[in-house]
Amino acid sequence: MTRKIVVFALALTAACAGLARQVFQNPIVNLRDVRVMSLGATGGNLEVQLGVYNPNNFRLDASQMRYNVFVGDSVRMADGTVDTRTSVQAGDSTLVRIPVSFTYAGLGAAASQLLRTGAVNYRVTGDVTVSSVAGNFTVPFSATGRYDTLRR
Repeated sequence: MTRKIVVFALALTAACAGLARQVFQNPIVNLRDVRVMSLGATGGNLEVQLGVYNPNNFRLDASQMRYNVFVGDSVRMADGTVDTRTSVQAGDSTLVRIPVSFTYAGLGAAASQLLRTGAVNYRVTGDVTVSSVAGNFTVPFSATGRYDTLRR
């Protein structure tokens, strides 16, 4: 009898987990802006702004965001993890600001393009870990843009 109860409980748990995944909709993460906060002799600081939209009927709590910032075609400029907790209410969006420090070493062609033309293409990739009433999920994101010093 006890064995039947355990099997039933395991089956119920598996069914609930599958149902939760069907109910959960991935948040939509898009790149809003990349701002140069400061530049120095060896590097600088950026603020990467991501818009996060929650299409679900329940609140999402982001507990961690991992990111990579690339310039030019594929030069990794910075990477890191942000462990600041952020909540997004049901059907709402929020702006997430990520501070990014970088050095000029290794930027090569992208830095010369920025100096020559005043603009450079960039790409931000990563994932965000969210928890909700439907469970915990890791959601990837990727966005591209162009930093143009003439439009700032």
